[in-house]
Amino acid sequence: MFKLFSVDDHIVEPADVWSSRVPAAMRDRAPHVVEADGREMWVWEGGRELTMGLNAVAGTPIETWGVEPVRFSDMIPGCYDPTARAQDFLSNGIFASVAFPTLPGFAGRKFMTFGDKDLALACVQAWNDFLIDEWCAAAPEMFVPMVIAPVWDVDLAVTETLRCLAKGAKALCWLEDPANIGLPGYHGPYWEPLFALCEEAGLPICMHIGGALPTVSLEGTVPMVEIAAAFAHAARSSVNMMVSPIPRKYPGLKLVWSEGGIGWITAALERADRQWLRHQHWTKVPQAEVLPSEVARRNMWFCMIEEPIGLSYRHDFEVGHILFESDYPHADKPFPNTQAACATLFDGVPQAEVDLITHGNAETLFNFALSPRLIAEHTAALTP
Repeated sequence: MFKLFSVDDHIVEPADVWSSRVPAAMRDRAPHVVEADGREMWVWEGGRELTMGLNAVAGTPIETWGVEPVRFSDMIPGCYDPTARAQDFLSNGIFASVAFPTLPGFAGRKFMTFGDKDLALACVQAWNDFLIDEWCAAAPEMFVPMVIAPVWDVDLAVTETLRCLAKGAKALCWLEDPANIGLPGYHGPYWEPLFALCEEAGLPICMHIGGALPTVSLEGTVPMVEIAAAFAHAARSSVNMMVSPIPRKYPGLKLVWSEGGIGWITAALERADRQWLRHQHWTKVPQAEVLPSEVARRNMWFCMIEEPIGLSYRHDFEVGHILFESDYPHADKPFPNTQAACATLFDGVPQAEVDLITHGNAETLFNFALSPRLIAEHTAALTP
């Protein structure tokens, strides 16, 4: 039986996340669900979103998948109900989970588009209150509190992160490269107050690939192309961070890259070091003696779902910096056959390394131990 700690899952927000939490005067303008055109959808001031589930296909036959469920009743309850989610996870040997938002975008970037920034801030705070007070409170032994922040203003981001730390936050969901969406990038000082806070608090910064991806047209292609090629964006974003001043000025940062895979890492590090050495003099990079690969091995953790080839390269990177992700309820998830998928994935891997990758590394990184009680109660029912 594999004891699993998933560092990448997704919450499909219940319909009342914002309408029940923002100030009364804002409720009609905050995101809420309406029935229109034969489906349920989110609407808010200045926008509407057809997305109800973002490939919330857990529990449905692969032959029936489409781009989106059109209403909550098209999903299994574990997509949007934390108690049902906990039961789904326990049935698959997943004893801890870090979950990203859906409607706000992987890093909450949607709220940046709101013209009324007071409304935008209220929506960020409402999501965080929902996450901590409702979602994680439903299974506090399992769900790691990861919060979002106002991505459009570093001072607001610091203030909201401090508020959430006081409420028990254990991770920050953030942008992998804000320059992609017109915000200051990581080669200047703008974001330093936020990174300084995260280093001081020991707060892992989790960046899901696509959180700051520029708009991509799917015309002339199919959606799976972008999903299959996500590792390219992971490589570009992580190398950009490796050569930035941020992890050199804040060497204690914990930077976590979700859903980009691991098979590309060693090739990317080899090339990054080569180009660093060739170009460091004219580019006048800071702390030139610290190679990009050293930054990656010190500051970065990478995640995988089912990636046997990538796993075969684990000793070329760092076994202690590889994490397991289940991606529930998206299409990449192995649920409901997670134990069987792990049996295939880890075949021939020494048990000590399996324990690190499946849960040990994440327990240390997030300072969140698996529950011995839950493991004892559910082990007997789990077989690979």
